[in-house]
Amino acid sequence: MDTAKRVLIVEDDAHIAELLRMHLHDEGYAVTHAADGHAGLRELERGSWDALVLDLMLPGIDGLEICRRARAMTRYTPIIITSARSSEVHRILGLELGADDYLAKPFSVLELVARVRALLRRTEAMARNARIESGRLALAGMGIDPIAREVEVDGKPIELTPREFDLLYFLARHPGRVFSRLDLLNQVWGYQHDGYEHTVNTHINRLRMKVEPDPAAPRRILTVWGRGYKLAAGDLEEATG
Repeated sequence: MDTAKRVLIVEDDAHIAELLRMHLHDEGYAVTHAADGHAGLRELERGSWDALVLDLMLPGIDGLEICRRARAMTRYTPIIITSARSSEVHRILGLELGADDYLAKPFSVLELVARVRALLRRTEAMARNARIESGRLALAGMGIDPIAREVEVDGKPIELTPREFDLLYFLARHPGRVFSRLDLLNQVWGYQHDGYEHTVNTHINRLRMKVEPDPAAPRRILTVWGRGYKLAAGDLEEATG
């Protein structure tokens, strides 16, 4: 019998937390609730979670800081942010920090459960694909290991966040192919929304800071004006654009 997926809810509203706990439990998930930011961070650091449902407005440590800490950890935990902060600015900020989805309050509990389910399916599919396509990629002076999730640039290891790795690995699996920002949102983040295009730009810029000899004149991750981005298909000295 499969072990139940473990979901951590960090939410200071006891009524919302209990509704989420009951519905997720009915779906077969093992659910733990933390009522403030400090407790949530302790639980996050203590266990291996399959998903994190995270409120932004929390006593103690806020949800954005917890999200930031989660993305600094080795294990990748899918994160859905929930918050009464429905403005585009907070949506984008949460996503840039590495959240996988954002649901503004008030929201349908059934919709959140559906999103948790979809996010876990996507995470499992990506893990299966990584195992199937487990060969190390080498191109444009970079070595990418999808199993160890390690990257070397010109023979030197670099540190990437989980989302940065996913983005680079996706581009590396399709060298020379141009992807729009919406393509990348759909393929790497798992959703498609015009308002989140800036998130892709931010991650591309961060990647360039880590993999390019001169980020201001990129030769690996290239901009194709009016169309999107691509990874150089050939050797570094052959890259143009």
